[in-house]
Amino acid sequence: MGGRRTDPIPPTVAWRAGRVRLIDQRALPGRLRFVECATVAELVGAITSLAVRGAPALGATGAYGVALAAAVRPTPAAVRRDAARLRAARPTAVNLAHGVDAALAAFEAGGAPAALAAARAYAAADVDANRTLGRLGAALVPVDGRVLTHCNAGALACVGYGTAVGVVRAAHEAGRRPAVWVDETRPVLQGARLTAWELGRLGVPHRLVVDGAAGSLMAAGAVDLVVVGADRIAANGDVANKIGTYSLAVLARHHGIPLVVAAPWTTVDLDTPDGAAIGIEARAADEVTTVAGVRVAPPGTEVHNPAFDVTPAALVHAIVTERGVITRPTAARLQRLAGRA
Repeated sequence: MGGRRTDPIPPTVAWRAGRVRLIDQRALPGRLRFVECATVAELVGAITSLAVRGAPALGATGAYGVALAAAVRPTPAAVRRDAARLRAARPTAVNLAHGVDAALAAFEAGGAPAALAAARAYAAADVDANRTLGRLGAALVPVDGRVLTHCNAGALACVGYGTAVGVVRAAHEAGRRPAVWVDETRPVLQGARLTAWELGRLGVPHRLVVDGAAGSLMAAGAVDLVVVGADRIAANGDVANKIGTYSLAVLARHHGIPLVVAAPWTTVDLDTPDGAAIGIEARAADEVTTVAGVRVAPPGTEVHNPAFDVTPAALVHAIVTERGVITRPTAARLQRLAGRA
């Protein structure tokens, strides 16, 4: 990682010998396994099946996907078609489209070598951004603070280092001694499977809890801060994140606990006016009706399975990006940080 000490968590997304190599997050925590995608179809399948997930990681995956398309069948029309397939693979995370568009623009200007260079630059910028926002966010973590997280917004959700977990990680590295409550995060258990795995590798004290325990923990005074990631931040500061985040935000406000959203600037979508304009991905019923392949609901049970929800900006204490920290986010404050005011 740019000459730094070896990271205990390898890069989530990388280019290896003409293929896109991903940590296969479906196999964790039981096994650290990699999957190599040689075609755009394989990469789209990896995205939709959650072999790779997390908004920043999807951005880099999309960029490398365009580089892969350019290497496999480099005609402009074919690359554009593959770019459209990649962009549509998961609609809520704006980073995916951002990464695709960055590499596609480079391809249009300079062909396959330019697309690969742009993808590599995009991936490197993600790690740098996460380290910076982690350092900025660490100042919001009280010494000996008890932090509640939801889903996985660590290195596995990015190319490296992490966003929400990056804030905790930076606080840990700075000697602030945080301890983490890890929500299991139904229905796919990203907290239990992924965040707990990461925190164990990082040596950060943590305890796993069921999602429904958050309110009682807050009521008992056992939570000092809630830190989550984001899949899209609208122009007014509304935040789309893993389903259940809105419930945590309401609970946190009721109990007087700050909720902090940590995400790279690429997650901010100033072209989306508010949360109501964010498309929410609906996922398969079997994510809810089964756990680890075992059915837990009666056959024929109807399921509603949105992958994300929207937390209004009014419930967000601060948004942390590599450009700075915005407290009490508003459209005007986001615009000022963008330099567009």
